[in-house]
Amino acid sequence: MGGGRSETSALSGTRGGRGMTTTQNSQRPNACCFCWCCCCSCSWNEEEKRKRRRRKRISQDTKMETIPNCEVCTKPSVDEIRLWSQSFDKLMRNPAGRNVFREFLRTEYSEENMLFWLACEDLKQEINKGAIEEKARTIYEDYISILSPKEVSLDARVREVINRKMQDPTPHTFEDAQLQIYTLMHRDSYPRFLSSNIYKSLVHGGSRTSSES
Repeated sequence: MGGGRSETSALSGTRGGRGMTTTQNSQRPNACCFCWCCCCSCSWNEEEKRKRRRRKRISQDTKMETIPNCEVCTKPSVDEIRLWSQSFDKLMRNPAGRNVFREFLRTEYSEENMLFWLACEDLKQEINKGAIEEKARTIYEDYISILSPKEVSLDARVREVINRKMQDPTPHTFEDAQLQIYTLMHRDSYPRFLSSNIYKSLVHGGSRTSSES
């Protein structure tokens, strides 16, 4: 784990004379992503019952409609959902697959791995130098800093590389770290995802829908 001094130097290299602006990314999607409507006439008890029903649906009979739309995507076919079990790469290339996998990671309290990976992908698309520096600082503070509650698990070598690159951030500053987290999700979380109720219920639910139509 990097020490506090190296983190300070890594961040100060890109600040210049400007004050630090911290952008706090929300780990939780907006309630509207679940497609649930809450009217003013609903009582507190009714709201609690709705939450319990929602949790039950997600854990016992997950359908695409109950997965938060973290990324804009179209509803996948049964064949697409089944393809996710063939390789982790196929899952991660599919926006709907990433949404479902992210929901699974949330149940394991490791959603920050996907959030970090997505943030790195977003940084790679940036071409404006000022925006690159700002996004790099935000990623560092949110996922690399040992002070962050969303810190991802990286080895000392990768952290050292990041601290050096933060002196002059580029779209590929976190490339080594992104690969390490991708590998971690592949080896550790992906096998459990394929055995989870979240994935199985999507496959079985899609199969039932196909046979009924």
